[in-house]
Amino acid sequence: MDLVSVLKRRGLIIENEAQAVDYLTNIGYFRLSAYFRPLLTEPKNNHIFKPDATFEKALNMYRFDRKLRLLLFNEIEKIEIAIRSTLVNTVSHETGTVFWMTDSYYFYNQPHFGLSLSLIQTELDRTKEDFILHFRAKYTDPYPPAWMIAEILPLGVLCNIYRNLASMRLKKQIAGYFGLTVPAFDSWIQVLAQLRNLCGHHSRVWNRESGITPANLGTPVHPWIDANKTDFKRVYCRICMVKYLLFTVSPYNTFTQKIKNLIAAFPTVDAGAMGFPADWETEPIWNA
Repeated sequence: MDLVSVLKRRGLIIENEAQAVDYLTNIGYFRLSAYFRPLLTEPKNNHIFKPDATFEKALNMYRFDRKLRLLLFNEIEKIEIAIRSTLVNTVSHETGTVFWMTDSYYFYNQPHFGLSLSLIQTELDRTKEDFILHFRAKYTDPYPPAWMIAEILPLGVLCNIYRNLASMRLKKQIAGYFGLTVPAFDSWIQVLAQLRNLCGHHSRVWNRESGITPANLGTPVHPWIDANKTDFKRVYCRICMVKYLLFTVSPYNTFTQKIKNLIAAFPTVDAGAMGFPADWETEPIWNA
């Protein structure tokens, strides 16, 4: 109840104090404080709320962010699985071996290969996956085939493995499948891995400004956005990246409608804080 009193003294309108106590107890003040911040007057360090600031508005931002994370996590899962499959299948087919991932011959930077191999070994040592245990029981090969290893590695490790491939032709083939150049694919995997981790750890996404800037597309294969009016550090750009990759991974997706429905369901949430331009619905990527 002390927190409720403090918030009210600072100008936050709380209509149902008992309910506010429940939310503060079960969600935690620290987590909710990120959603109180947009409702503060400037300078925000004074901790004084705007005249129309309500607890319900902050809670709606929290609810919106939660639904956005769930939506993005679901779509990124499809993309991540496709990346794993495409990487493994393409290199295995072109090299003629399913053990390429643990063979230094196929990588140009040997210290980086050694680090990746060490991470692979760490994951193999701690995994309880039946398919790995079955392989060890039946075969004497020092490492499982690439398609098994890829299933237990974090996306960030796979990104490093892709980056270290010796064959530029293979890297172009993999990136091209997703309608990207090699630099763009490399950049986008890192950004999506970060976004996936934020979603997976229930971290704030909706108005976050990232320190990683994804590469723009000079000649996109699929409809894209106007880079001149897009902040590439905001989540809108990342949402568009997900949409772009879904053209390949899930061409009959309903992602556009899901995004529109989510924004429409929370009219008090500022889409501009996510980097959405005022005319975002007219951009080609959302009308393809």
